[in-house]
Amino acid sequence: MNSDCCCLPQDMHERYSVRKVSRQEADAFKWIESQKVGRDLGEVALQLWIQKHWWGFLRARLIEHLQGARYWTELDLEDFGLLQREFLDQQPLLNQIVALLLGGKDNLEVILWAHDCDKNVDLVLHMLERININARRLILEFNSALGVDAEQCWYVRK
Repeated sequence: MNSDCCCLPQDMHERYSVRKVSRQEADAFKWIESQKVGRDLGEVALQLWIQKHWWGFLRARLIEHLQGARYWTELDLEDFGLLQREFLDQQPLLNQIVALLLGGKDNLEVILWAHDCDKNVDLVLHMLERININARRLILEFNSALGVDAEQCWYVRK
């Protein structure tokens, strides 16, 4: 790794775990949904959170990591702060693209937006290639059939 890369100074960035924070979010969702119906929904609520919220949650964590706002241990160190390093002079356009991605738009929708708004489509394509949102997906799995503690049933894999 070269010296101008994204090495994390110990005193500047706390490390976060996608697995741990996603489990906390899912547990909060489970509690809220259980309160609504007056009983513990258990694993059903956790599976529902995965179906409804996982990809949006992950996309937001990926963007934080790429922006250098938070270091997520399950994501690649080399990707940390990539957007700041590579597109420092293109922040207004980058911010618009990031907002679209965080809003759930896919690459094709961003490209169409760029075309319709007379943006530099070649630059937008280059940014999307570097962000590479679809290649940075992690799979969240919950398997209570393993017969272990519920926290250990929650894991993330590439």
